[in-house]
Amino acid sequence: MAAKPDEDRARSGVLDKIRANPTGRLALKISVANLGAIVVAVGIVLIPFPGPGWAIVIVGLAIWAIEFAWAKRLLEFTKRHVQSWTHWIARQSWPIKCVVAVVSFVFVSAIVYLSVRFSLGIDLIDKAREILS
Repeated sequence: MAAKPDEDRARSGVLDKIRANPTGRLALKISVANLGAIVVAVGIVLIPFPGPGWAIVIVGLAIWAIEFAWAKRLLEFTKRHVQSWTHWIARQSWPIKCVVAVVSFVFVSAIVYLSVRFSLGIDLIDKAREILS
């Protein structure tokens, strides 16, 4: 859900008041940098697993974009490319969408298998064979 214009102005007003003081500006930069780094790091750790790893990385980038121009540019770049990919997929026929879904499923499955294999030492294929035997 998008923020209302009044909420955006209020939030911007609070940040402007903090930035007006040199100590506040430095504290805000340090706080935003640290919080963004923590969120990005958690997202990166979660990327190989099923779930919102990339979404968490993008949230961390959005946090950094509050104070850093490079992060804002990178976030806009990311938004443009995600939107173009989404629009491209939406224009495709059902067979193409199915192929993309199968390839995505195989890719995610391989990442999960390799992550569990190398981090936990468990071979999921062997476990499945044991269960099915």
